[in-house]
Amino acid sequence: MRITSQLICQAADQLKGFVGLNRKTGRYIVRFSEDAFGMDVADDGIIPASEFVWAPGHEQTMTLKRELIQLLLDQNIDDRINITEPLRVYMQRQEVPEILAVRQWVQG
Repeated sequence: MRITSQLICQAADQLKGFVGLNRKTGRYIVRFSEDAFGMDVADDGIIPASEFVWAPGHEQTMTLKRELIQLLLDQNIDDRINITEPLRVYMQRQEVPEILAVRQWVQG
């Protein structure tokens, strides 16, 4: 199967869980419920993993950040967070620039 940027973006949008910055340790942690972070992560700092990996780019674009995907990979919970083959290929292909995309919400 040929991995396209569209498949990579879809894989990023299918990530599961939530990410929060632990104020005590200064490290990002992943949980599977917004209520599971406790007092060490501010409520307004909890973000779905599928949004965490995207950073604002120029104008209306967003960048799929390898650095942020790596933070999720470092948690060693790939299956639970739903890191799939397209994201693994994206991480391995360092010679290819990070993906810039215009993202739109599609209600399904």
